[in-house]
Amino acid sequence: MTLAAPSTLAARLAQVVGSERVSTRPFDLLAWANDASVYHLVPQAVVHAATVEEIRALFRASHESRVPLTFRAAGTSLSGQAVTDGVLVECARHWRRVDIEDEGRRVRVQPGAIGGHVNRRLAPFGTRLGPDPASINACTIGGILANNSSGMCCGVAQNAYQTLVSLTIVLPSGTVLDTGADDADARLHALEPALASGLLALKAQIEASTALAARIRTKYRMKNTNGYSLNAFVDFDRAIDILAHLMVGSEGTLGFIAEAVLRTVPDLPVRHTGLLLFESLHAACAPIGPLERAGARALELMDRAALRSVDRQPGAPALLRTLPDGAAGLLVEFQAADEGRRPALRQLAADATGALSLVAGPLWTDDAGEQARLWRIRQGMFPSVGAARRAGTAVIIEDVAFPVPALADAAVDLTRLFAVHGYDDAIIFGHAKDGNLHFVLTPSFDDRASIDRYARFLEATTRLVVEKYDGALKGEHGTGRNMAPFVEAEWGPDGVEIMRRVKALADPAGLLNPGIILNDDDRAHVAHLKTLPPVAPEVDTCIECGYCEPHCPSRDLTLTPRQRIVVKRAMARLERTTGDDEALRRLRDDFDYAGLETCAADGMCATACPVGIDTGQLVKRLRGERHSDVARWLADVAAGRLWEVEQLVRAGLRAGHTASRVIGTRGVAALTRSLGRVTGAGFPEWTGDMPRAARRLPTTDRVGAVAIYLPSCLTRVFAPVDLDGPSVAESLVAVAARAGRPVHVPHDVAGACCGVPFSSKGFAGAHEATVNRTIERLWAWSDRGRLPVVVDTSPCTYGLQTCRPALTPENQRRFDDLQVLDAVTFACDECLPRLTIRRREPHVAAHPVCSLVKMQLLPQLVAVTSACAEQTTVPASTGCCGFAGDRGFLHPELTASATRDEAIEIVAAGPTACVSTSRTCEIGLSRATGHPFGSVISLLDRATTP
Repeated sequence: MTLAAPSTLAARLAQVVGSERVSTRPFDLLAWANDASVYHLVPQAVVHAATVEEIRALFRASHESRVPLTFRAAGTSLSGQAVTDGVLVECARHWRRVDIEDEGRRVRVQPGAIGGHVNRRLAPFGTRLGPDPASINACTIGGILANNSSGMCCGVAQNAYQTLVSLTIVLPSGTVLDTGADDADARLHALEPALASGLLALKAQIEASTALAARIRTKYRMKNTNGYSLNAFVDFDRAIDILAHLMVGSEGTLGFIAEAVLRTVPDLPVRHTGLLLFESLHAACAPIGPLERAGARALELMDRAALRSVDRQPGAPALLRTLPDGAAGLLVEFQAADEGRRPALRQLAADATGALSLVAGPLWTDDAGEQARLWRIRQGMFPSVGAARRAGTAVIIEDVAFPVPALADAAVDLTRLFAVHGYDDAIIFGHAKDGNLHFVLTPSFDDRASIDRYARFLEATTRLVVEKYDGALKGEHGTGRNMAPFVEAEWGPDGVEIMRRVKALADPAGLLNPGIILNDDDRAHVAHLKTLPPVAPEVDTCIECGYCEPHCPSRDLTLTPRQRIVVKRAMARLERTTGDDEALRRLRDDFDYAGLETCAADGMCATACPVGIDTGQLVKRLRGERHSDVARWLADVAAGRLWEVEQLVRAGLRAGHTASRVIGTRGVAALTRSLGRVTGAGFPEWTGDMPRAARRLPTTDRVGAVAIYLPSCLTRVFAPVDLDGPSVAESLVAVAARAGRPVHVPHDVAGACCGVPFSSKGFAGAHEATVNRTIERLWAWSDRGRLPVVVDTSPCTYGLQTCRPALTPENQRRFDDLQVLDAVTFACDECLPRLTIRRREPHVAAHPVCSLVKMQLLPQLVAVTSACAEQTTVPASTGCCGFAGDRGFLHPELTASATRDEAIEIVAAGPTACVSTSRTCEIGLSRATGHPFGSVISLLDRATTP
């Protein structure tokens, strides 16, 4: 590989995309050096491409500088396809367009669109994508196509290859082809005659070899993503169709997929799910064929070690802990589109499994909650092993495929290999319907002996899969670096020669993701292995899968949670190996802004993380560690005098607005910037949309109240968006009275706080003092827990509901007897059934804030808005707005970046009203969309006012 001078390379790339979208800073390069695989390569530059023209120009730059290109979208690939020591071209953040076509029967998508997001857009049409990988909520269309993804239900009939309609391709030569155009084949022959004729020549060669053609057909009757998709040559006649389907599964080595049109499949919402438990792995494989013929859509196999890895997780059936050694399970699911088919599904299941010899059960259910718990057992196996691994070890998930009739024997043989090579903690699970097994190992790569042991294991696995069972070395995860040296073992010299010619025809210079799929280095799979040094207890179990990234508000601005952890691990490696103090200082300085300042610390990453890591907890602790003693003292003082702080903030807002009328918004902004520089503390910069100061709280009667109402600090300080209308507190009191469920606002409520403003900044002492005082007051106000407490701002509700670890033993006992409700819950469950809707908004857009999602209150939010509107929209791209209390004031660029996609969706929807459940989030969404966001409680008040 050619190494260009960093300054020269950066300058050349900047000519293509602009300097703001090119980075050669060591900090950024390290952040992008890892994907979900076990490989670590530091790129020479990271480029954020935005258009097809830029991709074409990047290909020219690559050829001129002789530096390889690798495309990356989500980076959830498990086989090392998305890391490089060349130029890494990120193609997710500017490539997320989704267009539904033909009433949901087709979808046109760009490579950066997340699979789960596409499915949410398709849901109203009763369709979904064919591929259903476990990573569907994190992986993108680019990766789904590049790896020919499949999953638990789609098999080989509904994978990316089979559901492809057309692609827009950019070839390394710069040629752009829409394979769905009427003249696409003619254009290919005219613009790329060598490629077109070469593909047809290869097709003729394959068809002339009866043995090779037959082998290709046989190999693709099972899942197989090892090597290029040679079935394209036997499935299609035109060069353009062959090229399009070779692109599927090519792992970014033949060209760039700028857009795809995919055929969708019916979404089958009616499900009958069961867990079958057998005495042995061999016995669990025996009924797979009959169950599939009976119509089972999913058949997930789990060996005893896999079941043991999850038998203590919440919701797991207790009988899993009583299973004998050697037992195994099958998770079986029958599906249908119509509720009327449910009795038939039950009968199919009963008929197909009634004669089976089981050690327990079976456990069948139609309940959605129970079904979700059963699926969490299956989906939690990989992360559970990863979380329990010894510190510093890697976690590897591999997949192989066998002919289904041989699956029982093959699975047993695979477990024997684990024992022979010393991987006693390995587990097996997988898509048994397709003969596709996954296995998870946790090897150490700290010394040569461990690496060689892993290499011997892969060689033995290759012999088992290929020579004994004629299976596939890769069923669905793609070839990547770790299987490239073994492609010839499976396909033989003739098959590999065809693949080499395909690569040479499309990428003659060999600069596009080199070493992936085809690699002459027989040790490539054990080169560039990453280590995972311990860095912090909050994140050490991270397996770097990237599932967290779509939920992170800073993902398009600075770092994702995975990248924060990756950079911390890079620092640890640097400390351990080089002692380069200057390099470490630069990394730490860069981490302050990218890692700490622009982290919302909202914990949404934990909702998607397979092992439940909340990177925000690490960020809060690190923020706390950098506070001076003076800063901690000031925080403690503020925590003890919060009622005065509220008065100061309201006075500041009044003064700011008065000054704005005199010296203008820019003048006040300059003053606040100066104040921030002088104090050295974070100080919000004044903006034109700063809220007005709140009015006095409404007076209520304690007698007859069914709940205590705690207006949040935000409600007590900030006026609503509609200055002429009632405040949120006034609306909630009015709605509650109207419903015959009156609430009481304590007269001494000033200063009561959830503590979140302190915890988010890392002031642990101030947070503890604040929440303990608040719990004591809630205890008294609620008559020792007799009355529930209603909070009108979701982050504050969540802060109180989760504050127990910060409480004294006495307050923990009080906490356990208190009931803290979000206003959305109170409005939905207590008020809405007793209210008369008198007027409805034509169209309401609702933004669920992070804490509301974590409290699982989205259904209640939708219920309230739907009652008050003819149409309710919850944007498919909704996520954390990044305002995070004060981040949106301190770093407005974070909110602007976090809300970009959601704002586009809201503006396109054209709502007549927009609502949320946190005043600061409403400010952020109002900025982003130009639509004024208000409280959902205010919406309910307007809808029910006589």
